[in-house]
Amino acid sequence: MSEISSSSASQVITCKAAVCWGVGEGCKVEEIHVEPPRKGEVRVKMLYASLCHTDVIISKGYPFPAFPRVLGHEGVGVVESVGEGVKAEDFKQGDIVIPTFVTECQECENCLSGKTNLCLKYPMTFSGLMLDGTSRMSTVKGHKMLYHLFTCSTWSEYMVVEALFLVKLHNWGAHDTTKPPLSHASFLSCGFSTGLGASWKEAKVERGSTVAVIGLGAVGLGALEGARMQGAARIIGVDKNEMKREKGIAFGMTDFINPDNNEHDQGHKKSISELIKDSTDGMGVDYCIECTGVAPFMNEALVATKMGKGTAVLLGTTGTAAPVQIDFLSLMVGRTLKGSIFGGLKAKTDLPILINKCVNKEMQLGELLTHEIPLVDINHAFELLKQPDCVKIVIKI
Repeated sequence: MSEISSSSASQVITCKAAVCWGVGEGCKVEEIHVEPPRKGEVRVKMLYASLCHTDVIISKGYPFPAFPRVLGHEGVGVVESVGEGVKAEDFKQGDIVIPTFVTECQECENCLSGKTNLCLKYPMTFSGLMLDGTSRMSTVKGHKMLYHLFTCSTWSEYMVVEALFLVKLHNWGAHDTTKPPLSHASFLSCGFSTGLGASWKEAKVERGSTVAVIGLGAVGLGALEGARMQGAARIIGVDKNEMKREKGIAFGMTDFINPDNNEHDQGHKKSISELIKDSTDGMGVDYCIECTGVAPFMNEALVATKMGKGTAVLLGTTGTAAPVQIDFLSLMVGRTLKGSIFGGLKAKTDLPILINKCVNKEMQLGELLTHEIPLVDINHAFELLKQPDCVKIVIKI
């Protein structure tokens, strides 16, 4: 149980958080100090969080080690206090919010271009520090500085985050039984939204088109949902885990390919791109979304698309610097290969649209939920993620 040292929002809070002390080490739930918010910042009492693959690879030191660190970037909480300069119409005490790892200033060249969601004024950061280069967290024992994950740390009873990297959940109250459970909102902070955005904003899937999605974790299921939302005629899911078949159907998948269940052709095991082409009369798909980060699959995604107009979008990462070999001829004949952060979604412009769809139950986020654990069992979440039936884990803070 957290302890607020004073009713004043200017005081340091002592609370519990999951601290990762080094590369590949498990998290230790211990007491930390969380400072009050400074100018342009908000302190949030976390209610729920979830585990994303990004948390796993960052715990392994990707893209560079910064420890000790409080992990977690998916979550939902309530505003406890705001710092100087935060307008009441933006955030006030009691507001329900989710963190994001991208934002938009709506003024820079990128924000105004309509071509990207990567803001130049407030770029995505991996430093684990706030925009002023400092941390708002430290250990109780030894007063050692703790790194954030991006600019937030959702695996803590309280966190401080830049107001720029928060989105308010309008009409989604903590005790409103007519709306989906509030815990589901944490899934919108990263994985599921990334996949959905890739189909909606990055690939710009067209009505009547064909889409393939490689890897049906939370990101891939989001890509299926985005393709369905855009009106794709055929949505092909690819995964070697048979348990993902049912989940895929729930999010709009029309066809399922398990590469491990396909017969070898005269001793030749067909590649993913060959299997996708076989299911599309040899043509390939209009769009292919790669969600695993496995290096060879990136080229497979490209080759699986139609000559002259196919587009492959890369979303996944394994947290390694493995080189990627690309079929040059496939590019030369008019295919497009592009990477994406957060599926091209703009936090302030696009996320509220998804939030409204969830509030109105147009998207069934509950289908993602497979496990729930308390914060104290956070290390068990890493083990659950390896299970074939696991999609998303809710962490009760």
